[in-house]
Amino acid sequence: MTRILWINPVGISAYDAPIGGALREEGAADTLIDVCSLPGPGPQHLEWNALEAVVAGPTMGVVRWAAEQQNYDGAVIGCFYDPFLRGAREASGNMVVTAPAEACMHIANTIGERVSILVGRRKWIPEMHENVVKYGFGERLASFRVLEMSVDEFQVDPACTEDRIMEEAQRAVDEDGADCVVLGCTIEFGFYRKVQQEIGVPVVDAITAPLRYVEFLASIRDDHGWGTSRAVGYDAVPERELDWIPIVEPILDLDPRG
Repeated sequence: MTRILWINPVGISAYDAPIGGALREEGAADTLIDVCSLPGPGPQHLEWNALEAVVAGPTMGVVRWAAEQQNYDGAVIGCFYDPFLRGAREASGNMVVTAPAEACMHIANTIGERVSILVGRRKWIPEMHENVVKYGFGERLASFRVLEMSVDEFQVDPACTEDRIMEEAQRAVDEDGADCVVLGCTIEFGFYRKVQQEIGVPVVDAITAPLRYVEFLASIRDDHGWGTSRAVGYDAVPERELDWIPIVEPILDLDPRG
């Protein structure tokens, strides 16, 4: 049995149960998936970099809690900005960690050659583009497509959101030459299957992809010893420095199968 923790790095728990339900439908049969958010009050989303800074410390504290006290096999930091991913790996012990953009881009650029990312607002593009380049996929980026929606709007009127995703995904294929589309926000969950059926190319979902990717990372760690390397950049935080990262117990939506 593989135990995965999905961390919503925000100070509200409103999305924990719906994301948990969606993830449990997508994961492997032997994967237990708990979902958590930070003990609030805190930001409801990370659309601004300044809000990322607010939740950095608590998120690292949850990573320590998951790795040291709960012995999770893997964790996902559930925001498409991939906030604090390097820091999380430094503090994760034997637990594997990934985040949505990393997972989506690796999967999309394996199954496709030209990738478009559908984002809510133009504001998101610079930081997300930095990550695309950092992960080595800049030359294979077909486009960013903007839905003109905020994080808080995606699940308010699902039919409207689906229409906007469908429209921009089709334009990405027809106008930008994309052969794979990535949904560039974790709150865009629940739409990918219908959209990819309609537009005829893979649509990589921002919660399903990191879930399947972290399952893969946990399996190759266990089967082959390919865990996070501590030799250079991911050198673990030394014991004498860990007091600066106090353990934080999050708000949990537990997998009912556990």
